[in-house]
Amino acid sequence: MPTTTRRRDTPPPRTGSGEAEVLRGFLDYLRASIAAKVDGAPDPEARTAAVPSGTNLLGLLNHLTCVERATFLGEDVTDWPATFTAEPQDSVADVVARYRETVERANAVLDGCADLGAPVPRPRPGRPAPSVRWALTHLIEETGRHAGHADILRELIDGTTGR
Repeated sequence: MPTTTRRRDTPPPRTGSGEAEVLRGFLDYLRASIAAKVDGAPDPEARTAAVPSGTNLLGLLNHLTCVERATFLGEDVTDWPATFTAEPQDSVADVVARYRETVERANAVLDGCADLGAPVPRPRPGRPAPSVRWALTHLIEETGRHAGHADILRELIDGTTGR
């Protein structure tokens, strides 16, 4: 059984009162939480499945990178199950850096979105984009769900808990 390392929990964000500020504040909070949970995890444990479904830390963060890119940057994903696997040559640091860079690019797109009801401005000819509100809510749900998975996986790997 791994030795438990307890990180200090970070409380939910204090945001402005506007809907966009609240949604973006919580999404950024969850993004930072999962990146911190994966950052520094030992390899190969970070890519090794700890549950029968095959779920692993690097795969979760790789998947969220693809979700961010598809939702906010218009990238096409043709094989969603494959997004749950990091490339063999990718280190933990590589996957975390790629996620953080994707989040920066997604936030740059969101910075130009004043109307939550407008479609996400992404280059995907012939495919309708969801509203900014829907996209933010979906990413909060998706990131929160996988951050919970990451909490459990990281604790199983080396006992690290907390956000």
